[in-house]
Amino acid sequence: MAAVDDLQFEEFADTATSLAANADATTISIEDPGETPKRQSGPSRGSGREEDDELLGNDDSDKTELLAGQKKSSPFWTFEYYQTFFDVDTYQVFDRIKGSLLPIPGKNFVRLYIRSNPDLYGPFWICATLVFAIAISGNLSNFLIHLGEKTYHYVPEFRKVSIAATVIYAYAWLVPLALWGFLVWRNSKVMNIVSYSFLEIVCVYGYSLFIYIPTAILWIIPQKAVRWILVMIALGISGSVLAMTFWPAVREDNRRVALATIVTIVLLHMLLSVGCLAYFFDAPEMDHLPPGTAAPNQTVIAAKYS
Repeated sequence: MAAVDDLQFEEFADTATSLAANADATTISIEDPGETPKRQSGPSRGSGREEDDELLGNDDSDKTELLAGQKKSSPFWTFEYYQTFFDVDTYQVFDRIKGSLLPIPGKNFVRLYIRSNPDLYGPFWICATLVFAIAISGNLSNFLIHLGEKTYHYVPEFRKVSIAATVIYAYAWLVPLALWGFLVWRNSKVMNIVSYSFLEIVCVYGYSLFIYIPTAILWIIPQKAVRWILVMIALGISGSVLAMTFWPAVREDNRRVALATIVTIVLLHMLLSVGCLAYFFDAPEMDHLPPGTAAPNQTVIAAKYS
C-alpha cells in the first residue's frame, strides 16, 4: 500500500509541475467528473473593459463588423429598410412630444431627444392626426357658426381632408428637404457647422406640429379673437422649438445668412398656421345666403339663358 501511495503522490507532483509549466492546460475537477473543462490562466487584463462592454450592450462581433464595414443593411426598396425608421417605443414618442410642448432654452431638441434614435412613426401619425383634426374641426366650426339660421343648409366638405393632407405633408417633407439641402451646401462652404441628417430634420418638424392638434380642436370656438390668440401661442411654442434647434446649425455661418435662415424657418411656419386658420376656419360660406339672392355663378347662368 505504501508503494501505491508513493506512486499516486508522484503523479500528483508531476501534474502540478506540468500545470506550472503550461498555464493554459485543460484540467478536469476530480470532485465532479461531469463538470465542464476549464482553462487555467492568469488574471485577464481586459476583464474590466469586457464588463463595461457588457453593461453598455456592446458585442464584440457587432463591433468587429462595424469596424470592418461589414454591417449588413437591407436595400432601400425592401420593407425591412423602412421598418427601422418606425422602430421606436411609446415612451420615446411621448418624451419627444413632451419636449416639443415644453422647449427648454439652451437645450438642443435633436441632441436631447432625436439623435439616439430618429424615427418616422411619430411625425407620420402626428401629421395624419393633424389633417383630420383640421378638416373635422373646420366643418364643425362652420356648422356651429351658422347653427340656428333658417337659411343655412349644412353640407360636409370632404375636400378639406385632401387639401389639409396635401398642405401638411408637403410642409412636413418638402421644407425639411430644402433646409437639409441648404445646410449641406453651407457646410461645404463654412467649416465647423453643426450638421443634421434629413431624418432628424423631418423628426423635428413632425414633432413640432403636435401643438397644432389641440389648437385645431379649440379653433371650433366661434370667436376670432380666441382663435388668433390660440394660433399665436401655438406658433410661439413650435416656432421656438425650430429656432432653438436650428440656430446651432447656422450660428457659425455669416451673421446675415444665419439670421435670414432662422427668420425664413419661422416665417414658413407662421404661413402654415395662419393659412390653415384663415382657409379652414375663417373662409366665407355661400350656403347661408338669404332667399332670392343668387350666388355669382347662378347669376351668370341665368344671364346666359335669358
